Amino acid sequence: MKILVTGANGQLGNELRRQLDKSFAAEVFYTDVDTLDLTDAKSVEAYVANQEITHILNCASYTAVDRAEEEKMQCAKVNVDAVKNLAMAADAIGARIIHFSTDYVFDGTNHRPYKESDKVNPVSQYGTTKRKGETALLALSPDSIIIRTAWLYSPYGHNFVKTMLSLAEKNDVVKVVCDQIGTPTYARDLAIATVKVLGSRQWVPGIYHFTNEGAASWYDFAMAIFRIAGKKVSVVPISTADHPTLASRPPFSILDKTLIKATYGVEIPHWETALEDCLKEMGY
Repeated sequence: MKILVTGANGQLGNELRRQLDKSFAAEVFYTDVDTLDLTDAKSVEAYVANQEITHILNCASYTAVDRAEEEKMQCAKVNVDAVKNLAMAADAIGARIIHFSTDYVFDGTNHRPYKESDKVNPVSQYGTTKRKGETALLALSPDSIIIRTAWLYSPYGHNFVKTMLSLAEKNDVVKVVCDQIGTPTYARDLAIATVKVLGSRQWVPGIYHFTNEGAASWYDFAMAIFRIAGKKVSVVPISTADHPTLASRPPFSILDKTLIKATYGVEIPHWETALEDCLKEMGY
């Protein structure tokens, strides 16, 4: 098995590196934008063919949700065109792809956890391009696996946990949105689940959902971060309307994980347990 991990310097890419290097017997190639331009179809095709790649874990994504509303073309290049290029390169030599997508493909009007079969209706450029990437991948490389996730954090990169900890160093009071509900997800747990799927004796193509267990608002998430990290900060709940952003966000984005658990036997920790693990890893 020869594995290509794209977006290797991001949150998930870094966690996958740790899991693969620790427990997976394979030759792994880690790339990011500085070593492989995924928007260049010829470069992608040549790289995949020359390295005789058998599996691609595509962690590369344009994730700046608000900036995407202004940089629509760049967002589409990374979230759609690059996925097409990987799909065509994989199809040419029979490689398999695990691609990561998002809860933002939904509009958030559900009142129960979203299943993979539920109707999509993205309400932002980011969500729209991620959905187009999904459909392009399944059309060009139908043997692929797509894993949708949400509210990702880790000790790496930019994320809500690190933002809150930074704010706590400078402020006694922090205002946090309380009317958007989802599930915080430790990138380590997603990486562990991905490696389990990759190493499974069966390969069942299609779309799967993965987050940690449980549900929270951003306000709940912030309160847990400060409590576990031992930060004395007053957290003020505010509404989405009180915190306007360029991009619309789904107010409810809890994902149903029944399918990935049943198909691959994935075990999923509760989000608060996972948060404790991450903060411990970060020295709190």
